[in-house]
Amino acid sequence: MDDILLKVDDLHTYFYTYEGVVKAVDGVSFDIKKGEIFGLVGETGCGKSVTALSIIGLIDEPGRIESGKIIFQGKNLLELPEEEKRKIRGKGITMIFQEPMTALNPVYTIGDQILEILLLHKYGIENIKKAPKDLKEKEKKNVIEMLRMVRMPDPERTINSYPHELSGGMRQRAMIAMMLATQPSLLIADEPTTALDVTVQAQILNILLDMKNKLGISILLITHDLGVVAEICDRVAVMYAGNIVEIGDVYSIFKKPLHPYTRGLMAAIPSVTEKKGELEYIKGSVPNLIYPPSGCRFHPRCKYAKDICNKEKPKLIEVEPGHWVACHFVDELQKGGDSYE
Repeated sequence: MDDILLKVDDLHTYFYTYEGVVKAVDGVSFDIKKGEIFGLVGETGCGKSVTALSIIGLIDEPGRIESGKIIFQGKNLLELPEEEKRKIRGKGITMIFQEPMTALNPVYTIGDQILEILLLHKYGIENIKKAPKDLKEKEKKNVIEMLRMVRMPDPERTINSYPHELSGGMRQRAMIAMMLATQPSLLIADEPTTALDVTVQAQILNILLDMKNKLGISILLITHDLGVVAEICDRVAVMYAGNIVEIGDVYSIFKKPLHPYTRGLMAAIPSVTEKKGELEYIKGSVPNLIYPPSGCRFHPRCKYAKDICNKEKPKLIEVEPGHWVACHFVDELQKGGDSYE
């Protein structure tokens, strides 16, 4: 399909520890279309960030991508030589991390860090030393323009500031500007609003939405905050214990969630319009991914679970156009029943 930018197909990423093999991502499949914001949501430890790091090629020992395909612009990234992967990483695909203070270099100014990435991908590492001496001064105008694009206050001053001199929201703006310097096709945003206050969160989300609309880039937004997903995402995948359990457009997922886990997440959201009393919660705890449950990984916590759920892992089934669910009893759920009796 011409509108598909990235396709992840049956991805398995494991970590080999002294205790055992952690099956962090175990058969994940989804696609991201050109010019859309795709949300990946789930509890802490479900494998969201590992999925992102697998896509961008930053899985190190003891981790390893065991199998699967990651197709980006028609190329399987897992089959490319390291040199070609490096060219795509940081140019075709970029990533902003959860905590910019640890991602930014504390001993270089914001301007120098953005400029380094800009020059590296624009001229190549072998040509930077041969470039004219006034090159940096010329490119500084582009750096200032990028900072202005992400609504950085006083960008002319900010280029000479160090990370510790900026607030959390300003550092995150700097990270976004840095990642946009190479004009990527796909931006991966891993919990970009964590640890920011509500007003700054809204500003960062609006910046991402602007980048999508003005530059036409696709965004993979990783979060555990369903409010963030509802605010800016076009489609969303719900992840549980290394598996995707439901995929659909945001309206379908919020108005008609079908998987029991997705329903549990929605029921746990406090309402500002209705008086519900006690909030619902999902009983049990997230499984140990060294010894994951057999069959459906959610079945030990699912109030609808039957014998087949313990024995057989459900596959993603398209129940409506664009709405996929991995549940043995999705037909009953789709009919609106509250039990499988």
